[in-house]
Amino acid sequence: MVTPYKAKTFDVIIVGAGHAGCEAALVSARMGCKALLLTINLDMVAFMPCNPSIGGPAKGVVVREIDALGGEMGRNIDQTYIQMRMLNTGKGPAVRALRAQADKHAYHTMMKHTLEKEEKLTLRQGIVKNLLVKDGQICGVETSTGAQYHAKSVVLTTGTALRGEVIIGELKYSSGPNNSLASVDLANHLKKLGFEIARFKTGTPPRIKSQSINYSETEIQPGDKIPNHFSFSSKKEDYLQKQTPCWLTYTNSDTHTIIQENLHRAPMFTGIVEGVGARYCPSIEDKIVRFADKERHQLFLEPEGRTTEEIYVQGLSTSLPEDVQLEILQSIAGLKNVEIMRLGYAIEYDVVKPHQLRPTLETKLIKGLYTAGQINGTSGYEEAAGQGLIAGINAANQVLGKDKFVLKRSDAYIGVMIDDLVTKGTNEPYRLLTSRAEYRLILRHDNADLRLTEMGYKLGIVNHESWLRFEIKKNKIENELKRLNTLKLKPTEEVNAKIGILGFKPIQDAISAIQFLKRTEINYQDLLKFIPKPVKELTDKEIEQIEITVKYEGYIKKTLEKIAKLKRLEEKRIPETIDYDAINSLATEARQKLNKIRPETLAQASRISGVNPADISILMVYLENRR
Repeated sequence: MVTPYKAKTFDVIIVGAGHAGCEAALVSARMGCKALLLTINLDMVAFMPCNPSIGGPAKGVVVREIDALGGEMGRNIDQTYIQMRMLNTGKGPAVRALRAQADKHAYHTMMKHTLEKEEKLTLRQGIVKNLLVKDGQICGVETSTGAQYHAKSVVLTTGTALRGEVIIGELKYSSGPNNSLASVDLANHLKKLGFEIARFKTGTPPRIKSQSINYSETEIQPGDKIPNHFSFSSKKEDYLQKQTPCWLTYTNSDTHTIIQENLHRAPMFTGIVEGVGARYCPSIEDKIVRFADKERHQLFLEPEGRTTEEIYVQGLSTSLPEDVQLEILQSIAGLKNVEIMRLGYAIEYDVVKPHQLRPTLETKLIKGLYTAGQINGTSGYEEAAGQGLIAGINAANQVLGKDKFVLKRSDAYIGVMIDDLVTKGTNEPYRLLTSRAEYRLILRHDNADLRLTEMGYKLGIVNHESWLRFEIKKNKIENELKRLNTLKLKPTEEVNAKIGILGFKPIQDAISAIQFLKRTEINYQDLLKFIPKPVKELTDKEIEQIEITVKYEGYIKKTLEKIAKLKRLEEKRIPETIDYDAINSLATEARQKLNKIRPETLAQASRISGVNPADISILMVYLENRR
């Protein structure tokens, strides 16, 4: 007689160990929950099936925010990068962004070991087949082997594995990323439970052999010499000096002709591809069709690590047949004799339409079930990790009986992303952009710790050492700003002579040091030539914070005033039981959209497409009368 398998009990179960799953698992364990992380393949923990990099515009800010809240991605990339670059240095602070080339194998290994060492976390290989649900409440999961695991909270972070299918030319087969197993049974089970499902598509370029590249025909792209890290805990002296360069090359008219002549073999044009692709990361065949007037497109040759010959061809995502991929590559400068190591491919997968989620990332359909990452319709490792952190925090809070945790649009880019998803939904793979954040001047990469560290500390995921370091930094900045406000520069001959030597306009009246620093041409080091140095020496990062605070004071003040006005609407909560059909004066479209999204606050309602200011006023009056 076979003994029935006895179910094991955990507080939180996380399904999938990509970038979202890793953050969700670590944070729930660090908050004191007994957590189980189940993944199809332990060799793909925190794997990078697409580009071997972390960060970039908006995304780099998210990594800083994850770190400020106590997450892991920033620390992990700071220990495994091969190149670091600050982007948009010639622009304002609101759009500057850090980007790192990763050693993808080292990144995976270090994150896996971090998970293995976490005391309250169990890491296990297994394929989840079904969710265990009773009376609308999640109870656990069941794997393909029949094993059952019980928990009060479950977080689904399945990436592109849900009914994943890889496409190369006319070939289409069931697969997750990088030829891993697809999760078919779970995808079907989610449909049976009643979730609305969409079909999305993403893609990846071919990987080529480094030794087959003629680098003399390409442009070198070195890393920065000035130290920069994603994590606020990383030390300046640990900055990697011997970095691995990337290389730049371009498509040309021959490349474009090859693609145009083979569009009849391109899956996205023949009907083989059914899923909706990413607008901001199109395949090369899509670029050639959509931007037919462009003579060339940039391609970055990015090493996948220090101990591999594989080079990622950034900008050449494709699902064209193998012979066409090789012909395209060999038409490009530096790649005449190139060897393909892995083919580019497209992958289609299922997503849960995100309007079915609360701002905590809990599903509205099943209590205690959370989703994070590409299952919610996003693209990118950073977007996934940010969602994983929030889903993990809320899954743990539900078990611990604590209040839900929601980041507002004015708090973080993570808050912008989640609000966009749950309020507006998405019809295509969602990508974070700086233009999506109306408060981007205060949501900068340099002040993520000042915005979020206190929240992370209160949640119990920012350790005491990090908190003390943050307090010292914060106090030094505040004290120096106060000091600069009290120090005066008088229009003496000596002062104006010094100003003249610097080539600047003299002062006519006595002004504070802060007023002098507001001048566009003056930096903090210039200012120190006129005033005593502070008692405690400031770091470069602290000086940067002071300069931005002073020089952008007027713009920051206006932004904060807008946020204060919106706060009144954020505080007006809408009861879950509200019957929008009973509010006759609401416009028909508004009623339909409000019923679909079920916003939690008036502010969220105001951001729904199709709900206009008149509808918000009517809703506000209705809620007041009801109260």
